[in-house]
Amino acid sequence: MDGQVDPDKLVQFIETAQDIHIQNYTGTNLYVKLQNLVTSGDIDLAANSDYKHLLTEYIKPMLAWYAQSEYIPFSLYTISNGGVYKHRSDNSDPVAPEEIAGLARRAEDKAKFYTNRFIEYMDDKGSLFPEYNSSQDDMYPEKDITTMGWVL
Repeated sequence: MDGQVDPDKLVQFIETAQDIHIQNYTGTNLYVKLQNLVTSGDIDLAANSDYKHLLTEYIKPMLAWYAQSEYIPFSLYTISNGGVYKHRSDNSDPVAPEEIAGLARRAEDKAKFYTNRFIEYMDDKGSLFPEYNSSQDDMYPEKDITTMGWVL
């Protein structure tokens, strides 16, 4: 993505990626703990260095790529009061839907790579984060990237 992407168009996809993907792998309790540490500014306290390391080294790359994979299919369109519009430039060629889907898949592949790193880290260091293994208020952490989706 280039630096010209309007943050207002991207923010909803960041939030969606957090809710759907990040919370899926952290579980609700750790997810809420991290949110509270960030919003309060306490993430920078020495006592929270393990949480900050987890956030910056493992969760941030996951979030960046999951947000991108969520954004790409919608990036060509603008939804406004007047309807849905497709962007076109005088100096550009139209992109086939298959190409867009391929870009989104590549972004998701990178997200899965970082998710695997996160899962391996939590297998080794999960005891540093009591919220990860505690009784969950909502979502339990998914601990296997191959088990995505519903299990009936």
